[in-house]
Amino acid sequence: MSKKGILLVNLGTPDSPSTANVRKYLNEFLMDGRVIDINPVSRALLVKGIIAPFRSPKSAKLYQAIWDQETGSPLLHYSIMQHQLLQQQLGSQYQVELAMRYQSPSIESALERLKANLVDSIQVIALFPQYASASSGSVFDKVMDIVRKWQTIPPISFINSFHDNALMIETFADNAKKYDPDTYDHILFSFHGLPQRQLIKCDHTGQYCLKVENCCSTLNDTNKFCYSAQCHDTARLIAEKLGIPKERYTICFQSRLGSDPWVKPYTSEIIKKLAGEGKKRLLVFCPAFVADCLETVYEVSVEYNDEFKEAGGEHIQLVESLNDSPKWIQALKEMVIA
Repeated sequence: MSKKGILLVNLGTPDSPSTANVRKYLNEFLMDGRVIDINPVSRALLVKGIIAPFRSPKSAKLYQAIWDQETGSPLLHYSIMQHQLLQQQLGSQYQVELAMRYQSPSIESALERLKANLVDSIQVIALFPQYASASSGSVFDKVMDIVRKWQTIPPISFINSFHDNALMIETFADNAKKYDPDTYDHILFSFHGLPQRQLIKCDHTGQYCLKVENCCSTLNDTNKFCYSAQCHDTARLIAEKLGIPKERYTICFQSRLGSDPWVKPYTSEIIKKLAGEGKKRLLVFCPAFVADCLETVYEVSVEYNDEFKEAGGEHIQLVESLNDSPKWIQALKEMVIA
């Protein structure tokens, strides 16, 4: 019986929390020209000569802190569960494969399995709600680079983004309700950051990004593919679902790397500012991630929580990601069969 192929792709994770495997992961990740979009020679010198050698021992300790003895990396663990649950929901007419953009399981191995099973078509879902060249764009680029070498190329489609998916929004809102958002002094929507230059490159008019006041605050035809604008839209929709007024939440960006300007405001600066204003308890969403990972369970729950306390705050509560939520699996199913 013929099948339709579905390829789920998340970012990736080291094969183990050892320094060697973390360094291998960082090398592959940061050598991607869509991630560090500078001259290739400069990128190689920066990544292989500075970032990977010096960052990998520190990052290895962070991964060790979140690594489960049985299930390993939380990102890979929840990605595997999403893969298995979606396959169950779709049934035998579909073949679902899971890949990571960097490390294992590889995109190439997943595509080879789909090809070997003679699927009629391939639908690629990059597991990033908001489109960015450095995430979804990199996945699509890699898939096309592999498939262009095939003698027979089946119909291939891509899910560009799902920043406004209703069931995804509901899942984040449901996850927050158990913490009673009204009892917190302020709400943060903390998205993964990007260099500002990458946003500017995506402005095909050359006249809008960072030139128009509040250019990202409302999604429109000019910025509809802008990562930051899609992040603002996701946050707005979750806030509306929970009845959170604008004055009670802030949209910010985390995980800055290097000294170049990134999308602002920075989460680390916002939490210190809020602590200085006397805010004691913060509820934090991370809606750029569909599975909990280093950036959520450690960067937010540990590092930012410590920084907030040092600045006079009391507690940061992370709202869990989509993980294995049935509504999220239903959202994926509806994307496939739409």
